[in-house]
Amino acid sequence: MFQRLIATYPTWATIPLRIALGAVFIAHGAQKVFGVWGGPGFNKWLATPPPFAFMRPTWFWMGSAAIFELLGGALVLLGLLTRVGAAMIAIVMLVAIFGVHWSGGFFLQNRGYEYAFSLLCAALALLIAGGGKFSIDESLMGRRGRRR
Repeated sequence: MFQRLIATYPTWATIPLRIALGAVFIAHGAQKVFGVWGGPGFNKWLATPPPFAFMRPTWFWMGSAAIFELLGGALVLLGLLTRVGAAMIAIVMLVAIFGVHWSGGFFLQNRGYEYAFSLLCAALALLIAGGGKFSIDESLMGRRGRRR
């Protein structure tokens, strides 16, 4: 199972995706968890109402979202368990699209889901391809597990 999680295609295309997606989600996760860059910090974030009424207890769902952003971004940036990190990000973006931004329509200027959709698609690309070149996954995989 572990070998399947770290399996990756030997492509350079994942490097800019990993850097961009990792940086965005580390920054957003750090805002929520540590309160840096004008973020609310963990305690205030946990008190934020969840996007769906069934998400109870609130602290669990909002805490999971913050941790998924921070940890998912770090995993993607490092290329370590890239598919796991990309799945974390994809889950958060699906909730953001349907729970927060859907009512605003497509365009970001109306609080739409344009940006979240772009991040979701980048995460899905990494879910498919894995970490690629210069990832820890590639190093762990070794020669015999490499996909072609």
